[in-house]
Amino acid sequence: MRRIALAAVAASGLTVMLAGTALTDETNWGAYEVGDKRSGYTYAAAETRSIQDDDFENPAMLWVDTGQELWDTVEGEAGKACASCHDDAAVSMAEVGAIYPVYYEPRGKLINIEQRINLCRTENMKAKAWKWESRELLSMTAFVRNQARGRPVAVKIDGPAAPFYEKGKEFYYQRRGQLDMACKSCHEDNAGNMIRANLLSQGQSNGFPTYRLKWQKVGSLHRRFRGCNSQVRATPYKAGSDEYVNLELFLADRGRGLPVETPAVRN
Repeated sequence: MRRIALAAVAASGLTVMLAGTALTDETNWGAYEVGDKRSGYTYAAAETRSIQDDDFENPAMLWVDTGQELWDTVEGEAGKACASCHDDAAVSMAEVGAIYPVYYEPRGKLINIEQRINLCRTENMKAKAWKWESRELLSMTAFVRNQARGRPVAVKIDGPAAPFYEKGKEFYYQRRGQLDMACKSCHEDNAGNMIRANLLSQGQSNGFPTYRLKWQKVGSLHRRFRGCNSQVRATPYKAGSDEYVNLELFLADRGRGLPVETPAVRN
């Protein structure tokens, strides 16, 4: 990819300097590119991609392995494990990672995989809910989503999910924070450009939970949302908030057709 000159992006009177590379790479990315949609994998350094490609090298597989152990662990007053109801995860969870978030009628709103896991724990197992970003919840979420690895993202955005999708879309395009920037400011307007030392991707969500080299651990999509909000100097919402779950649905549809990569490795 060839170098381009510094680009200035005006944001409410402030100027954010970007130096980057034009998207002239003609590499055939296979399943990682669907039309004009490109996975974050295609923006990663070759060394980072090689870590993701090898399950023995991918540190996030430790979380997947922990999730597999938890799947068979009996907890709670009901004396159940996940496997007690769902048996073989490779079969029962084969599509879950590709279709969540989903509309959940008892609550009249969307829920994501983390919330579904905790509902199973509190209502079916009679066990305590796991805290967001805890190793247990990250591990189980990574394990469940890993069962759909390679399947194309195919969320449902019509019917009762439609108004929540629209709210997520509104969030994505709304400017916020002291920098007066929207999600699109980086991930649509400047995908492929450098911001400081980071190459901006399209911000696709198909690899989460993901192992970030910056974090040196696995983190949830909502952790990434909170980080982005902080970077534009906006007050983040709580992980698991309706705002972030709605945004999660919009992003999943935005990357429709890209493969589930969990657990991906990113910078």
